Amino acid sequence: MTVTATSVGEPEQLEPAAAPAPARGVRRVRRVVPAAAASLSGLLLYVSFPPRTLWWLALPAFAVFGWALRGRTWKAGLGLGYLFGLGFLLPLLVWTGVEVGSGPWLALVAVEAIFIALVGAGIALVSRLSASPVWAAAVWVAGEAARARVPFGGFPWGKIAFGQADGVFLPLAAVGGTPVLGFAVVLCGFGLYEIVRLVVDWRRTGSALRRGAAVTALISLAAPVAGAVAARSLVSDRAEDGAATVAVIQGNVPRSGLEFNAQRRAVLDYHARETERLAAEVKAGKVARPDFVLWPENSSDVDPFANPDAAAVIERAAKAIGVPVSVGGVVERGGRLYNEQILWDPAKGPVDAYDKRQVQPFGEYLPLRSLLNAINPNWTAMVRQDFSRGHKPGVFTMAGAKVGLVTCYEAAFDWTVRSTVTDGAQLISVPSNNATFDRSEMTYQQLAMSRVRAVEHSRTVTVPVTSGVSAIIMPDGRVTQRTRMFVADSLVQKVPLRSYTTPATRLGTLPELLLVLVAAGGLGWAAVSAARGRSDRRVQAVRAEGAGVTEPTR
Repeated sequence: MTVTATSVGEPEQLEPAAAPAPARGVRRVRRVVPAAAASLSGLLLYVSFPPRTLWWLALPAFAVFGWALRGRTWKAGLGLGYLFGLGFLLPLLVWTGVEVGSGPWLALVAVEAIFIALVGAGIALVSRLSASPVWAAAVWVAGEAARARVPFGGFPWGKIAFGQADGVFLPLAAVGGTPVLGFAVVLCGFGLYEIVRLVVDWRRTGSALRRGAAVTALISLAAPVAGAVAARSLVSDRAEDGAATVAVIQGNVPRSGLEFNAQRRAVLDYHARETERLAAEVKAGKVARPDFVLWPENSSDVDPFANPDAAAVIERAAKAIGVPVSVGGVVERGGRLYNEQILWDPAKGPVDAYDKRQVQPFGEYLPLRSLLNAINPNWTAMVRQDFSRGHKPGVFTMAGAKVGLVTCYEAAFDWTVRSTVTDGAQLISVPSNNATFDRSEMTYQQLAMSRVRAVEHSRTVTVPVTSGVSAIIMPDGRVTQRTRMFVADSLVQKVPLRSYTTPATRLGTLPELLLVLVAAGGLGWAAVSAARGRSDRRVQAVRAEGAGVTEPTR
């Protein structure tokens, strides 16, 4: 027991009574409320994504997330971030389990939510810094950058930018691509929370409003909006290089009743039939004659180079319409399998090809195949042979127009889309096959990505899909035509060809790199501040002990 002496004749100083510990129920509520807030704010972020047009819900989602994380330890931020990730990704990615069951869906979400957990830890650390909304938004973008690259080539699905196709911030995609667009939205959300927090503190305590913090919060909220308004000058659908009349074919797929090989052939027949139907309408003068025709991914899963009957079907359709056709095929070459777009000339046959470069893990190739086979042989049976990657951007010259190819899953990746534009594309086509995912939200989420890409690179984007939704998107992000799901249909429209390169196209990954460096700077500052705080507390403890002030033994 430690005894502290007092001066003779002086009354003994009594220590103030410690505040009573909060009741157990109160402590439990204090733990549960932030966890519930993190989960529900993640769910709110999901609701802001397509097919809904509630893009603005992303702002309160991040405001609530910011409240849950402010002043927390990094460990608490890790847990709260994981809950936010689950609330967001579980409903967003439910379509991944349509064909393969809930196991892969839950596994994917569990892994992807780890990235958001790490982001939560980082945001908790920088929440103590001045200008915390800026640091926090940069940390979020850094997390998206990591998630877009690892593991297995990354999975960028759910980038904040992809939920903003209908929002006021969309023009910022032309400034710095998806990283800048996402940063602006998240910054605005955290800025909204900071304003609310400062006002509540001011009204509760009656103390003077901290001017510096208030100005920073207002700038965090206003700057993204002002930037988006200013960036509208970069958005245009003017036909710089003339125009082309494009036809998008949606042949549809059999719903049931056909075994696998027969269904592949049926899909090819359906797309050929729809093309021939369009040719008849053109001949009858009901529809404008297209300059070229775009088929979806997997519209010919029967290899036309190995199956003369499949080649004959495509040949007949191309001759009927009388213009070049881009056909989505599955091609085996040199013992390797490729997801390939084939440029089929009505007079010369196949004259060019593009092999998909960003193939989908667990869909088009299986990492950890032996492990997965040991867990469930049915999973490996679904992907009997891995697809190989292409290595060059695909830009077809079709009736004088430069058409860039971005096949389905590739639309989620910044680098694949940009490389087609820097390689000369005047128009972008995103041939896709979403039939596997039935009527889920997946096709609408992917359509929103294509709308963002249209603005990002100032190009018309066409989206031919086997079963829908197919669409034609102007360079300003507007959808001018679209189909319904699971119907045979075609879209014909005169669209602008453009060669203008936006700042986003020219800068490439530089904006993302700068934001990652900002995040690193904020985290470094937070780490140094925390270390200094611990050091100062140790010094104070040593000084107090040297002065004879010690804690009584309990």
